[in-house]
Amino acid sequence: MRARPGALAVSPTSGGYSIESMVRLSLDDSPARLRFADLVARPVVPLAEAALAIAQEEYPEMDAGAYLRRIDELAASVEERLPSRTGPASTLQALRAVLFGAGTGAGTGAGTGEGGFRGNTEAYYDPRNSFLNEVLDRRLGIPITLGVLTIEVAARVGLPLHGVGFPGHFLVKLAADQREIFIDPFRGGELLSADECAARHEAAAPGVALDPRHLESIGPRQILRRMLHNLQKIYAEGRDHVRALWVVDRLLLLEPGDLAARRDRGLLAARLGGTAAALADLEAYLTAEPRSRDRRELRKLVDELRSRTSLLN
Repeated sequence: MRARPGALAVSPTSGGYSIESMVRLSLDDSPARLRFADLVARPVVPLAEAALAIAQEEYPEMDAGAYLRRIDELAASVEERLPSRTGPASTLQALRAVLFGAGTGAGTGAGTGEGGFRGNTEAYYDPRNSFLNEVLDRRLGIPITLGVLTIEVAARVGLPLHGVGFPGHFLVKLAADQREIFIDPFRGGELLSADECAARHEAAAPGVALDPRHLESIGPRQILRRMLHNLQKIYAEGRDHVRALWVVDRLLLLEPGDLAARRDRGLLAARLGGTAAALADLEAYLTAEPRSRDRRELRKLVDELRSRTSLLN
């Protein structure tokens, strides 16, 4: 199995990655890439399956079906707690108890319930927090992966939860009985009102009012995009260009018209020695964005790459 995130070996030449590993890990038709492409091409994207397809690039031997069954098992545990006739409030209570131990006497923030899932405050930027299989194995995650798990378990018991693109901290919400309840899976399934969300935002960004649109529901595509952007940032800051490249490639499978991702993929390919791939992406970006702020720097890089290609020929 491939090394854990952050542990990929580099080639011995100049401390960089080989072009062969770049192609194999990032831009080839790997089973994980093909699977992700198939899932995001569907009219309704299956969220958990697509999240596992992202992880499968890092864990090619992973059995995605086994992890989907784990989610089913968590949903079965929620159903066992429900009376024969139940409503959204009691279903939500059972869901929080199973995943986080909320309301069971274990402490709402401790995450020591049946599932024991909790936010990884000790190593928030560990890439494993962004992979759904690792979240299920380790019971640790970040707001968005714990949110995906919460949404998917809830869906299996008939509770329609939706993602919320709250700034800097993904949330989940339930719209029922003409009101909205917000859930923070990172903090043990804590329940929040819209006013409490606004107060939290004010505490994090004093003087900046919360845009009401940041409390609106977002769909699977937007959730996956946010997951991938998180991974891209982690790998970019760690200068792991190979992994950053395959992540940006997935962003383009999700949204082929994402010009920023097209530019980023070209820049990463250039760093890794993939001249032809870099030229294709950077020239496409410059054609679509002829007045971009970075056009001069990119045009200079394109000229350098063309010169390199002519020398090789």
